[in-house]
Amino acid sequence: MRLPTRGGGQTGAVDRLVTEQVAEGEPLYAIDTDAVANLQPDLILAQDLCRVCAVPSGQVEDALAVMGCRADVLSLDPSTLDDILDGITEVGARTDRGEEARALVAGLRERVAAVAAATLGLPAPRTLTLEWLDPPFVGGHWVPEMVERAGGVVLGAEAGEPSRRVGWDEVAAARPDVIVFIPCGYGLAQALEQGRELLAVPEVASSPAGRAGRVWAADASSYFSRPGPRIVSGLEALARALHPDAFPPPPPETMAAVEG
Repeated sequence: MRLPTRGGGQTGAVDRLVTEQVAEGEPLYAIDTDAVANLQPDLILAQDLCRVCAVPSGQVEDALAVMGCRADVLSLDPSTLDDILDGITEVGARTDRGEEARALVAGLRERVAAVAAATLGLPAPRTLTLEWLDPPFVGGHWVPEMVERAGGVVLGAEAGEPSRRVGWDEVAAARPDVIVFIPCGYGLAQALEQGRELLAVPEVASSPAGRAGRVWAADASSYFSRPGPRIVSGLEALARALHPDAFPPPPPETMAAVEG
Protein backbone atom coordinates (compact mmCIF):
# COMPACT_ATOMS: atom_id res chain seq x y z
CA MET A 1 0.00 0.00 0.00
CA ARG A 2 1.55 3.29 -1.10
CA LEU A 3 -0.84 5.52 0.92
CA PRO A 4 -0.69 6.42 4.64
CA THR A 5 -1.85 3.42 6.69
CA ARG A 6 -1.36 4.72 10.24
CA GLY A 7 -3.42 7.51 11.74
CA GLY A 8 -5.45 7.84 8.55
CA GLY A 9 -3.63 10.95 7.36
CA GLN A 10 -5.28 14.25 6.51
CA THR A 11 -8.07 13.60 4.02
CA GLY A 12 -7.02 16.44 1.73
CA ALA A 13 -3.44 15.15 1.55
CA VAL A 14 -4.63 11.59 0.92
CA ASP A 15 -6.93 12.77 -1.87
CA ARG A 16 -4.13 14.75 -3.53
CA LEU A 17 -1.75 11.79 -3.35
CA VAL A 18 -4.32 9.43 -4.86
CA THR A 19 -5.21 11.92 -7.60
CA GLU A 20 -1.55 12.48 -8.52
CA GLN A 21 -0.65 8.79 -8.64
CA VAL A 22 -3.73 7.85 -10.65
CA ALA A 23 -3.08 10.72 -13.10
CA GLU A 24 0.49 9.48 -13.57
CA GLY A 25 -0.67 5.90 -14.07
CA GLU A 26 1.15 4.80 -10.93
CA PRO A 27 -0.26 1.87 -8.91
CA LEU A 28 -1.49 2.53 -5.38
CA TYR A 29 -0.50 -0.97 -4.24
CA ALA A 30 2.55 -3.15 -4.71
CA ILE A 31 2.15 -6.94 -4.80
CA ASP A 32 4.63 -8.94 -2.75
CA THR A 33 5.37 -11.41 -5.51
CA ASP A 34 7.81 -13.43 -3.38
CA ALA A 35 5.16 -14.00 -0.73
CA VAL A 36 2.56 -15.01 -3.31
CA ALA A 37 5.00 -17.35 -5.02
CA ASN A 38 5.84 -19.01 -1.71
CA LEU A 39 2.18 -19.43 -0.77
CA GLN A 40 1.13 -20.82 -4.16
CA PRO A 41 -2.56 -20.04 -3.51
CA ASP A 42 -5.38 -21.81 -5.34
CA LEU A 43 -7.71 -18.79 -5.13
CA ILE A 44 -7.06 -15.04 -4.92
CA LEU A 45 -9.85 -12.54 -4.22
CA ALA A 46 -9.48 -9.21 -6.01
CA GLN A 47 -11.67 -6.36 -7.23
CA ASP A 48 -12.03 -3.78 -9.98
CA LEU A 49 -14.54 -1.52 -8.23
CA CYS A 50 -12.12 0.97 -6.69
CA ARG A 51 -8.40 1.38 -7.29
CA VAL A 52 -7.99 2.98 -3.86
CA CYS A 53 -9.55 0.09 -1.96
CA ALA A 54 -7.52 -2.91 -3.11
CA VAL A 55 -5.33 -4.35 -5.83
CA PRO A 56 -7.32 -4.50 -9.11
CA SER A 57 -7.82 -7.98 -10.52
CA GLY A 58 -5.97 -7.14 -13.74
CA GLN A 59 -2.86 -6.18 -11.79
CA VAL A 60 -3.06 -9.46 -9.87
CA GLU A 61 -3.43 -11.52 -13.04
CA ASP A 62 -0.45 -9.78 -14.65
CA ALA A 63 1.68 -10.52 -11.59
CA LEU A 64 0.61 -14.18 -11.56
CA ALA A 65 1.56 -14.52 -15.21
CA VAL A 66 5.06 -13.23 -14.47
CA MET A 67 5.44 -15.62 -11.52
CA GLY A 68 3.99 -18.60 -13.36
CA CYS A 69 1.38 -19.00 -10.64
CA ARG A 70 -1.89 -20.59 -11.80
CA ALA A 71 -4.19 -19.39 -9.02
CA ASP A 72 -7.82 -18.71 -9.85
CA VAL A 73 -8.64 -14.98 -9.49
CA LEU A 74 -12.15 -14.07 -8.38
CA SER A 75 -12.97 -10.38 -8.86
CA LEU A 76 -15.66 -9.13 -6.50
CA ASP A 77 -17.16 -5.88 -7.81
CA PRO A 78 -20.48 -5.25 -6.05
CA SER A 79 -22.55 -2.12 -6.59
CA THR A 80 -25.67 -3.07 -4.61
CA LEU A 81 -26.62 -4.99 -1.48
CA ASP A 82 -27.70 -7.94 -3.62
CA ASP A 83 -24.31 -7.91 -5.34
CA ILE A 84 -22.59 -8.08 -1.95
CA LEU A 85 -24.68 -11.04 -0.84
CA ASP A 86 -24.23 -12.80 -4.17
CA GLY A 87 -20.48 -12.34 -3.80
CA ILE A 88 -20.53 -14.09 -0.42
CA THR A 89 -22.33 -17.01 -2.05
CA GLU A 90 -19.76 -17.11 -4.85
CA VAL A 91 -16.83 -17.15 -2.42
CA GLY A 92 -18.50 -20.01 -0.58
CA ALA A 93 -18.89 -21.95 -3.81
CA ARG A 94 -15.24 -21.40 -4.77
CA THR A 95 -13.96 -22.51 -1.34
CA ASP A 96 -16.09 -25.64 -0.91
CA ARG A 97 -18.21 -23.87 1.67
CA GLY A 98 -21.30 -23.42 -0.47
CA GLU A 99 -23.81 -24.70 2.05
CA GLU A 100 -22.46 -22.50 4.85
CA ALA A 101 -22.38 -19.46 2.57
CA ARG A 102 -25.96 -19.98 1.40
CA ALA A 103 -27.15 -20.30 5.01
CA LEU A 104 -25.27 -17.14 5.99
CA VAL A 105 -26.72 -15.18 3.08
CA ALA A 106 -30.25 -16.39 3.82
CA GLY A 107 -29.91 -15.06 7.36
CA LEU A 108 -28.53 -11.75 6.12
CA ARG A 109 -31.41 -11.34 3.67
CA GLU A 110 -33.88 -11.96 6.50
CA ARG A 111 -32.23 -9.23 8.56
CA VAL A 112 -32.34 -6.77 5.64
CA ALA A 113 -36.03 -7.50 5.11
CA ALA A 114 -36.70 -7.07 8.85
CA VAL A 115 -35.14 -3.59 8.82
CA ALA A 116 -37.20 -2.54 5.80
CA ALA A 117 -40.37 -3.85 7.45
CA ALA A 118 -39.64 -2.19 10.80
CA THR A 119 -39.06 1.24 9.22
CA LEU A 120 -42.03 1.09 6.85
CA GLY A 121 -44.42 3.94 7.59
CA LEU A 122 -42.01 5.84 9.85
CA PRO A 123 -41.14 9.46 9.00
CA ALA A 124 -38.33 9.39 6.42
CA PRO A 125 -35.54 11.85 7.28
CA ARG A 126 -33.63 13.44 4.43
CA THR A 127 -30.26 11.73 4.77
CA LEU A 128 -26.85 12.71 3.43
CA THR A 129 -23.99 10.22 3.66
CA LEU A 130 -20.53 11.74 3.35
CA GLU A 131 -17.69 9.30 2.80
CA TRP A 132 -14.88 11.86 2.62
CA LEU A 133 -14.25 15.27 4.13
CA ASP A 134 -11.69 17.05 1.97
CA PRO A 135 -12.98 17.17 -0.69
CA PRO A 136 -16.50 16.08 0.27
CA PHE A 137 -17.82 12.94 -1.41
CA VAL A 138 -21.34 11.53 -1.15
CA GLY A 139 -21.41 7.76 -0.62
CA GLY A 140 -22.47 5.71 -3.64
CA HIS A 141 -22.75 2.07 -4.74
CA TRP A 142 -24.69 0.20 -2.01
CA VAL A 143 -24.80 3.10 0.49
CA PRO A 144 -27.89 4.84 -0.99
CA GLU A 145 -29.71 1.51 -0.86
CA MET A 146 -28.76 1.17 2.80
CA VAL A 147 -30.35 4.56 3.48
CA GLU A 148 -33.51 3.59 1.62
CA ARG A 149 -33.81 0.23 3.42
CA ALA A 150 -33.24 2.02 6.73
CA GLY A 151 -36.19 4.29 6.06
CA GLY A 152 -34.44 7.46 4.91
CA VAL A 153 -34.60 9.68 1.84
CA VAL A 154 -31.34 9.58 -0.09
CA LEU A 155 -29.74 12.92 -0.91
CA GLY A 156 -27.16 13.52 -3.62
CA ALA A 157 -26.59 9.92 -4.72
CA GLU A 158 -28.20 7.04 -6.60
CA ALA A 159 -28.12 3.36 -5.71
CA GLY A 160 -25.61 1.41 -7.76
CA GLU A 161 -23.75 4.51 -8.95
CA PRO A 162 -20.22 5.48 -7.87
CA SER A 163 -19.56 7.86 -5.01
CA ARG A 164 -19.70 11.47 -6.14
CA ARG A 165 -17.67 14.55 -5.32
CA VAL A 166 -19.82 17.49 -4.25
CA GLY A 167 -19.37 21.07 -3.13
CA TRP A 168 -20.35 22.41 0.26
CA ASP A 169 -22.91 24.62 -1.46
CA GLU A 170 -24.62 21.45 -2.68
CA VAL A 171 -24.61 20.09 0.85
CA ALA A 172 -26.27 23.27 2.09
CA ALA A 173 -28.87 23.19 -0.71
CA ALA A 174 -29.78 19.58 0.12
CA ARG A 175 -30.91 20.61 3.63
CA PRO A 176 -30.32 17.19 5.21
CA ASP A 177 -32.19 16.23 8.36
CA VAL A 178 -29.44 13.71 9.15
CA ILE A 179 -25.80 13.58 8.07
CA VAL A 180 -23.94 10.28 8.39
CA PHE A 181 -20.17 10.58 8.10
CA ILE A 182 -18.67 7.33 6.80
CA PRO A 183 -15.05 8.15 5.85
CA CYS A 184 -13.96 5.32 3.59
CA GLY A 185 -11.51 2.96 5.27
CA TYR A 186 -11.60 4.73 8.65
CA GLY A 187 -12.64 3.38 12.05
CA LEU A 188 -14.99 5.03 14.51
CA ALA A 189 -12.36 6.93 16.52
CA GLN A 190 -10.93 8.52 13.38
CA ALA A 191 -14.41 9.27 12.04
CA LEU A 192 -15.39 11.03 15.26
CA GLU A 193 -12.18 13.06 15.25
CA GLN A 194 -12.75 14.22 11.68
CA GLY A 195 -16.47 14.56 12.39
CA ARG A 196 -15.66 17.47 14.68
CA GLU A 197 -13.97 19.14 11.71
CA LEU A 198 -17.10 18.42 9.71
CA LEU A 199 -19.22 20.25 12.29
CA ALA A 200 -16.99 23.30 11.81
CA VAL A 201 -18.00 23.56 8.14
CA PRO A 202 -20.57 26.42 8.03
CA GLU A 203 -22.80 24.63 5.52
CA VAL A 204 -22.98 21.62 7.84
CA ALA A 205 -23.41 23.60 11.07
CA SER A 206 -26.30 25.61 9.60
CA SER A 207 -28.08 22.60 8.05
CA PRO A 208 -31.15 21.09 9.77
CA ALA A 209 -28.94 18.13 10.76
CA GLY A 210 -26.27 20.39 12.26
CA ARG A 211 -28.75 22.53 14.18
CA ALA A 212 -30.59 19.48 15.54
CA GLY A 213 -27.43 17.62 16.56
CA ARG A 214 -28.14 14.81 14.10
CA VAL A 215 -24.67 14.36 12.65
CA TRP A 216 -23.37 10.82 13.10
CA ALA A 217 -19.96 9.26 12.53
CA ALA A 218 -19.55 5.56 11.83
CA ASP A 219 -16.95 2.84 11.74
CA ALA A 220 -17.07 2.87 7.96
CA SER A 221 -14.29 0.35 7.51
CA SER A 222 -16.25 -2.30 9.37
CA TYR A 223 -19.88 -1.49 8.59
CA PHE A 224 -20.21 0.63 5.44
CA SER A 225 -17.15 0.62 3.14
CA ARG A 226 -16.29 -3.08 2.97
CA PRO A 227 -18.72 -5.26 0.99
CA GLY A 228 -19.07 -8.14 3.43
CA PRO A 229 -21.54 -9.58 5.96
CA ARG A 230 -21.12 -6.67 8.41
CA ILE A 231 -22.82 -4.37 5.89
CA VAL A 232 -26.09 -5.69 7.31
CA SER A 233 -25.02 -4.71 10.83
CA GLY A 234 -24.30 -1.25 9.41
CA LEU A 235 -27.79 -1.15 7.92
CA GLU A 236 -29.35 -2.05 11.29
CA ALA A 237 -27.30 0.64 13.05
CA LEU A 238 -28.26 3.19 10.41
CA ALA A 239 -31.97 2.48 10.91
CA ARG A 240 -31.55 3.17 14.63
CA ALA A 241 -29.73 6.45 13.94
CA LEU A 242 -32.41 7.63 11.51
CA HIS A 243 -35.32 6.73 13.79
CA PRO A 244 -34.32 7.49 17.40
CA ASP A 245 -37.96 7.65 18.53
CA ALA A 246 -38.69 4.14 17.30
CA PHE A 247 -35.49 2.23 18.13
CA PRO A 248 -32.74 2.20 20.78
CA PRO A 249 -29.45 3.90 19.85
CA PRO A 250 -27.02 2.14 17.49
CA PRO A 251 -24.51 -0.23 19.13
CA PRO A 252 -21.63 1.94 20.41
CA GLU A 253 -19.04 0.16 18.28
CA THR A 254 -20.88 1.03 15.05
CA MET A 255 -21.87 4.70 15.18
CA ALA A 256 -21.88 7.67 17.51
CA ALA A 257 -23.27 11.19 17.45
CA VAL A 258 -20.66 13.84 16.65
CA GLU A 259 -20.33 16.50 19.31
CA GLY A 260 -18.54 19.79 18.89
